[in-house]
Amino acid sequence: MSSAKNKAILNPAFQDKQEQQVGSGVMCSALIVAAPHSGSGKTTVTAALARYHRDQGRKVTVFKVGPDFIDPMILRQASGELVYQLDLWLVGEQGCRALLHRAAMESDLILIEGVMGLFDGTPSSADLAKYFNIPVMGVIDAKAMAQTFAAVTFGLAKFCDDLPFSGVIANRVNTERHAELLSTSLAKDIRFYGRLPKDETITLPERHLGLVQAKELSDIDAQLEKAASHIAHTGLTELPNQVEFFAQEADINKGEGQEKTIDGALEGTRIIIVRDNAFSFIYAANIAFLRQAGAELIYCSALTDGHLPEGDILYIPGGYPELYAEQLMNNATFISDIRTFAANQKPIVAECGGMLYLLEQLTDMQGQQFSMAGLMPGKAIMQKKLAAIGSQWVSLPSFADNVEESADEGVTPDSADNIMRGHSFHYSCAEIDLAPISQTTHHPSERAGEFVYQHNNILASYMHWYFPSNPSLTLRIFDKARYL
Repeated sequence: MSSAKNKAILNPAFQDKQEQQVGSGVMCSALIVAAPHSGSGKTTVTAALARYHRDQGRKVTVFKVGPDFIDPMILRQASGELVYQLDLWLVGEQGCRALLHRAAMESDLILIEGVMGLFDGTPSSADLAKYFNIPVMGVIDAKAMAQTFAAVTFGLAKFCDDLPFSGVIANRVNTERHAELLSTSLAKDIRFYGRLPKDETITLPERHLGLVQAKELSDIDAQLEKAASHIAHTGLTELPNQVEFFAQEADINKGEGQEKTIDGALEGTRIIIVRDNAFSFIYAANIAFLRQAGAELIYCSALTDGHLPEGDILYIPGGYPELYAEQLMNNATFISDIRTFAANQKPIVAECGGMLYLLEQLTDMQGQQFSMAGLMPGKAIMQKKLAAIGSQWVSLPSFADNVEESADEGVTPDSADNIMRGHSFHYSCAEIDLAPISQTTHHPSERAGEFVYQHNNILASYMHWYFPSNPSLTLRIFDKARYL
């Protein structure tokens, strides 16, 4: 495979858009909730909208632009439905198309929470809106604004051509007089959806990696109902305009695409997944992929379960091990079972916080040191400063399929067949006494990123893998026969 072809695969060309005949798709009301910057209230507004329309008896499917794990937990609680990522690079153009088409067939409303500011990122929320012609509603924190509200709104609406901008809602505005001042300053062609008040009872708490997880908030449903009650006083009570969503070409001829290869490929494989408050950063698409592949998924908790369940492969995702380090350390029987699992040469796949759990020691933000599983030589220290963030890809040549045969055909181990896409976001620094097998490359800057380690039957990295980005590589990683 040529380097030019590799580069085209790794970067968003936005040249894969299919020309579809109008009327051949599925119609569904849809809206992207975006903002000028993070912290404007996108998650609260999206969750409030989802809960309001769910309370009206409508099926609401919510997506999150970008690789975030925590916001989807809140949005799932609000909608009652799984929340998948939409990202033209991480998920891919056709992957996004398939997710949206499926949602349109099943839902009354599709809501999409943007990432960062509307035009931030490559690709951005605006890119997604333009690609699928989905209207955008801006959320602006207007508590300290007057006429400048109109200037910010005008910038969101007019910064780039062909953006389907629906209108704007003023967040954290407590009086009708203030709302009137904001609305009358807007250009005539921009719709004002109204205001949401500043209400501490619906404010979602945050910590170093973002919002607090939904399952940690005992009053989350009451918060969501209160937020939904505010939607009743805005112009968002009616469903937004409908958008036509089209199927992938491969879906039209069912069974001819990669789904046929995935189905049942991991049948007979028992995958143990650690999922609790300490380890919960799992893409919904990853779970769906493993299920489609026929794997039996067994969930457990490293915090409360005394023993590891029986299984063939152990998957430990990222999360907040630093917040539960003492409890993790004290669950000695569970750690002992993981050590036995590893000693039996069974594979372990660990991402970010899951990798920290496998190290010898973890130091939290208060400087307290805790012993961890000790299956990888190294230590990690939490810090108050962000250590790394960003989308990235990595080549895993050690998991190449038929390397010798591929080499004869001129295909290098760094070919697209061996590349996984993903994301990194952490506040810890790790010193690991192992030679990495690979290193990630950030998108789109192409600067060097996280190391990937393979130690005995452990595959670990700070990078969170997005399994559907390379189905055949994922199947090879979770093929228990490779490790025997």
